[in-house]
Amino acid sequence: MCVEKPMQAWRTSKVCTERLQAGNRNQQPFCCGATVLTTMLPCCPLNQHSQSLYAQDSKDKKTYFLKIHAPWDVLATYADVLKIKVPFKGSDIPHAKDVPLEWLSHPFRLPEHIMHPQPDYFTYPFDKTKTDFFLITNKDTFFPPSTRNRIVFYILARCHYYKEDQKDKEKVGIKRLLSNGTYTAAFPLHDVRPARNAECESERYSLYKHWARFLSFYKEQPLNLIRKYYGEKIGIYFAWLGFYTEMLFFAAVMGLICFTYGVLSYDDNISSKEICDPNKGGSIVMCPLCDKKCPFWRLNSTCLSSWQSHLFDNEGTVFFAIFMGIWVTLFLEFWKRRQARLEYEWDLVDFEEEQQQLQIRPEFEIRCTNRRLNKITQEMEPYLPITSKCARFCLSSATVVFWISLIVACIIGVIAYRLAVYAAFASIIKDPMRKIQFVGRIITPQLATSVTASCINFVIIMILNFFYERVAIWITDMEIPKTHLEYENRLTMKMFMFQFVNYYSSCFYVAFFKGKFVGYPGDYSYMFGHLTKLRNEECDPGGCLIELTTQLVIVMAGKQVWGNIQEALLPINTADPWVCLIFTYFYRLMGCPHIPLIFYHCLFLFVTQSLLLFSRSVISVIQFGFITLFVASFPLAPLLALFNNILEIRVDAWKFTTQFRRPVASKARNIGAWQEILNAVAILSVVTNAFIMAFTSDMIPRMVYLYTYGNSSMEGYINNSLSIYSIRQIPENNMPEEPNNWLANVTETCRYRDYRYPPDHQKRYTHTMQFWHILAAKLAFIIIMEHVVFVVKFFVAWMIPDIPSDVKARVKRERYLIQEYMHNYEVEKLKLQLSIRIENSSKEKKK
Repeated sequence: MCVEKPMQAWRTSKVCTERLQAGNRNQQPFCCGATVLTTMLPCCPLNQHSQSLYAQDSKDKKTYFLKIHAPWDVLATYADVLKIKVPFKGSDIPHAKDVPLEWLSHPFRLPEHIMHPQPDYFTYPFDKTKTDFFLITNKDTFFPPSTRNRIVFYILARCHYYKEDQKDKEKVGIKRLLSNGTYTAAFPLHDVRPARNAECESERYSLYKHWARFLSFYKEQPLNLIRKYYGEKIGIYFAWLGFYTEMLFFAAVMGLICFTYGVLSYDDNISSKEICDPNKGGSIVMCPLCDKKCPFWRLNSTCLSSWQSHLFDNEGTVFFAIFMGIWVTLFLEFWKRRQARLEYEWDLVDFEEEQQQLQIRPEFEIRCTNRRLNKITQEMEPYLPITSKCARFCLSSATVVFWISLIVACIIGVIAYRLAVYAAFASIIKDPMRKIQFVGRIITPQLATSVTASCINFVIIMILNFFYERVAIWITDMEIPKTHLEYENRLTMKMFMFQFVNYYSSCFYVAFFKGKFVGYPGDYSYMFGHLTKLRNEECDPGGCLIELTTQLVIVMAGKQVWGNIQEALLPINTADPWVCLIFTYFYRLMGCPHIPLIFYHCLFLFVTQSLLLFSRSVISVIQFGFITLFVASFPLAPLLALFNNILEIRVDAWKFTTQFRRPVASKARNIGAWQEILNAVAILSVVTNAFIMAFTSDMIPRMVYLYTYGNSSMEGYINNSLSIYSIRQIPENNMPEEPNNWLANVTETCRYRDYRYPPDHQKRYTHTMQFWHILAAKLAFIIIMEHVVFVVKFFVAWMIPDIPSDVKARVKRERYLIQEYMHNYEVEKLKLQLSIRIENSSKEKKK
């Protein structure tokens, strides 16, 4: 069926002749419906050129495609307004010399014409009055496609569409026409279909061939071609994601080595051997882990979990935590250097300072009716009154606080679930001698509670995230930020604060709160007091680290799997030839026989959301937090992130080239507010990993026992780490409901995880001196580890300059040449004017 409303579309430079129905091969078209545009956009610069419009409609006169391109005069005028940098001289600085063993990187490289589609130039902001100063060989290809569609959208976003005799200041911009249903869509057209004709050397086909195919996962990305086709903002995102993935390789290798050490030292784990030994762990009776429903139990029932805990809680984990603290510094410092190089190569060095005011959002200009004098430009400009700004800020802040409070409430609910359901699992798997089936030995009450609670928490995270994304966009729109940069920064802070609490709060609970406020058998601590009967959770004798690992794996891996399913499997590939032909044939049966195929091809692609890159950045930064904040509990996290990013880059590339409409190109100097967020996460990660190693892991208690109480041996550590309590002194409400007849013939005491004096001591059930020794060791470890890592971090950051020396030389060389060439240009221009004047005066004298 045909669309009942007019359509719009842009078009890029390199297109095949078969789909060029009219106009110049390299002109920039846009589609709206010619008659409507002529009457409704009288002030639009594009409307003043008869060759800028090309209309095409169907037989039923209901579907209109209006292609609009920007002629040279319009491009030159707005390139001058936007201060777009263009080449004026070829670069004379030689490239870096080949480094030794460079041949090793050849399999990962792309052809030179793909990596560098344009030669290196020195650039200068375009000036329409000095066109002969620039290297203009062909006006049709002088401005790249991304620059041309950005100029066209800049014009259309600010054009008034009122009639001459009916002026209305609010009727401004193509976005308003789209929102009120006047037009259905407005988007730049892609080049030819990516996989249809390899002989048509389009940029889109090159991207599909060398970037979007998964078999190219090991090759570098064609960043310059991405920037040329999609613009700097998309280019800088993929540059950051690619660099992050490259650095993840080293973290993944080190994490794999750490995990391998845990596997190889499996047989040297004396603590686990003692737990699993029937004569040692089997003879130790543990106190009930919950009231009424939980029985007394044997220590050797946790044999499997103790072995699993050793895989991640060993001596190599400390080294890996320190390594990741240094790795994150290297990653951020080297990214600054990579970003500085891209800023220069993509002419973004002075972009933010010069063009921030030129990026005022059309929504701000439309909704802010108040005007005031700008003291710098001496022109009237829109502004938002301080009273309105404060009211909007208060409402926005209250909304964010409400949603964060909702997350906290959900986490408390999950904690209550963990406390309540543990008793239920314990009542099901309650054989005191643990002589149960094989599944029962693997799925203990602790494991079942941890896994089910983590899954429920993951579902809650996804649901809250789904709704809050829309709420965050709504409240940011309500604040009416002035510039695009300000809009993205505000949305970034709102989303990250929410996502930080949403994704990490459960991990913080398991790492720093679970098992820390339990009490002891005669004086247990309860959630919300004794009336709730929800006793605080205890950790296994092997520690809480394995539960933190479980929580991290389920949330992190589940998020990645669900995200990849959403991205790769759910969308219908309407860009595939057979799907596109079906749609096209169906439309032509409905009376649209002569519409070009490329129109329908682009129309049926998925709409590129304006915040698509933003959502991708949020996902990557949250993943960055997982592999830095809690990496001490799961050394394989960088490896999972590496595999996910390799897949994500190619899936995103495939979707951008085949599934999404071509987005409007936009500029960005860097990754914006995300840089400061990454720095903050990097600093926080040192603190969290130090606390995890000190308070969540059993590393410090084992080291204290080894060098102070165990005579350089770990034998007897398990018995030393468990305190004794008299069963007769356990209150009735803490005792199991069912009698334990076997217990009377075995022992009169039970053990619990703590360092307290036994019942026959004069200081019974108070903390022993060993407890204070361990606490002092934990605090000392935190201070030493933080200071060591921070000193190394700051030293590395000081040693590595943010801007490479060759980039500094190029910037200085370019500024010098600009002054020299501009001076020579003005001198030559003045000489020419003087010679013309002299010639004219001599002619007048002769007359």
